[in-house]
Amino acid sequence: MTTILCGTHRPNSKTSLVASYIYESVKASGQDCQYLSLEDVDWSEVTPNMYDPAKHPAAFRAIDEQYMIDADRWIIVSPEYNGSFPGVLKLFIDAISTHKYGETFADKRALLVGVASGRAGNLRGMEHLTGLLNYLKIHVFPQKLPISSIATALSEDGTPTKDTATAIKGLLDAFYKV
Repeated sequence: MTTILCGTHRPNSKTSLVASYIYESVKASGQDCQYLSLEDVDWSEVTPNMYDPAKHPAAFRAIDEQYMIDADRWIIVSPEYNGSFPGVLKLFIDAISTHKYGETFADKRALLVGVASGRAGNLRGMEHLTGLLNYLKIHVFPQKLPISSIATALSEDGTPTKDTATAIKGLLDAFYKV
């Protein structure tokens, strides 16, 4: 099972368009997958209690059980925020880390896709995220996809241009070979 994670909670983001396209591509290839957007997370559950396993919010436990623990592969699509990945993505990882830590993280495989309006495609953010995921014992696929100048990497209807779609397909094919 693969979980495609849209790593921002910003509504109507370009990142969500890319993540949705990846989800549809993975599903069309016959892989078992599911989609989780941080837009759909109930952030009112974020309290100091989320760090106490005995008081861990039920909403985060449910997300962890449904989307993260059962998935052996994660595809994380993350925009560039302030030269890195979004704080809300780090908060999400923190929120699920106190519930079944080993089952959530150990020996999972992750693929990273960066989205940016600039020219680096969130390379630095993907490296920061790689360090965090490696610390959690997640195997990060060495090939990453930085999608730069996102405004020109998507067509007017919000779907990837031919070149972007080709790059995504190549990356997904490589990820599923290992």
